[in-house]
Amino acid sequence: MNDEHMPRGAGADIDLDRRRRCGFPEVIYGEGKQIESILEIVRRLLEADQYVLATRIDAAKGDVLKGEFPQGVYHPDARTFRISPPPSAEAGLVAVISAGTSDYPVAAEAAETALWTGSNVTVVQDVGVAGPHRLIERLPDFVDADAVVVAAGMEGALPSVVGGYVSVPVFAVPTSVGYGTAFGGVTPLLGMLNSCASNVAVVNIDAGFKAGYLAGLVSLCSRRRS
Repeated sequence: MNDEHMPRGAGADIDLDRRRRCGFPEVIYGEGKQIESILEIVRRLLEADQYVLATRIDAAKGDVLKGEFPQGVYHPDARTFRISPPPSAEAGLVAVISAGTSDYPVAAEAAETALWTGSNVTVVQDVGVAGPHRLIERLPDFVDADAVVVAAGMEGALPSVVGGYVSVPVFAVPTSVGYGTAFGGVTPLLGMLNSCASNVAVVNIDAGFKAGYLAGLVSLCSRRRS
């Protein structure tokens, strides 16, 4: 068989123009990828002077990435690996809120993604609606943010409550936390989609990355206007 008729391999066709078009570089989804492929993509992004974010990276892959790229940050709870400069003092602010400690890994993925976008990030943990006073006490930490991410499982009520206190977009992330009728995140997903707070938008179940990315875009646009 001639080379021109050989089936194409699994090599990545990296979109190095995405930052110019869309604001941020291409992101590596690590689950299902061989570590050799991930390493090659990271090298090519760095050679092109791009920031690096890899999601759904398990501990074994994280150890290899840290060994090859010691300047990177591996977050075991978020399962992310990123290489990006620290946010400047002038950068926008993204607040990431989790309803319970069980929701924290999803919130951490959102926070690490927002940091990769260049945003400053504040994390507010364990302020679910079962203890509403906790959220009020932390209001000064997020009321002036450019965008807010809220990760919640169970019945998914927290984003609606947060939405009633802020004048910016709230990106709700339903998590797969809860007992049987939570249906692996479907119940909070439907609850969030039916939010009566007009500034709440909803991403997929456990999709902390997507919420952090969107919040980072809002923060970026806010910086451009200032």
